[in-house]
Amino acid sequence: MDNSLKQVTDNITKRFGAQVSEYRGQTRLLLRGEHLQATASTLRNEFGFEMLTFLTAVDYWPEDNPRFHVIYHFTSFQNNQQLQIRVPLDGDQPELPSLVEIYPTANWHERETFDMFGIHFRGHPDLRRILMPYDWVGHPLRKDFPLGYEEVQFSFNFDEIQSRKPRPTE
Repeated sequence: MDNSLKQVTDNITKRFGAQVSEYRGQTRLLLRGEHLQATASTLRNEFGFEMLTFLTAVDYWPEDNPRFHVIYHFTSFQNNQQLQIRVPLDGDQPELPSLVEIYPTANWHERETFDMFGIHFRGHPDLRRILMPYDWVGHPLRKDFPLGYEEVQFSFNFDEIQSRKPRPTE
C-alpha cells in the first residue's frame, strides 16, 4: 500500500472504525453500514475517489453470520488508486443506505444487487428489478434460491425419473 492510500485508510479507520486488510496488493476496509454514506462522501470530497467502479454482494449462507457482504470498489483516477469497502449485513431483511446522491453510478448497481440478492437500499430513487422480469419471485443469486433443474436421464435411472416427472392432468 502506498503512503497516500495508507493516509486514506488510516483516516477512515480513525473516523469510522473500519478494519483494514490487504490481499495481493488490494486494500480492503470492513465497515459498518451506518458509516457507509459518510465514508463514501469523505472518499469523494476529501480524497478524490471520483468513481464508484462497481458494487456487488456475496452470500455466505449457510455457514457464516453475517450472511451477506456488500462490496464497493472506489477509484481515484487522479491518484491512480483503488479501494474496496465491504459492509457485512445480516440475512434478515438486509438493508443499506443508497449512495446514488454521492455517486450517481450507484443507481444501476444498487438495482442489480437488489434484484439478484434482495438487498434493499434506503433512499434509492427507483429501486425496482433491472435484470429479472418484474413479476419474478425471489432473488436468483441467493444461495437458498431453488435451482429448478431436471436430473439427467440415463438407462439406469429411467424408471425413477419417469415416476417423478410431472404430467399434465387430463
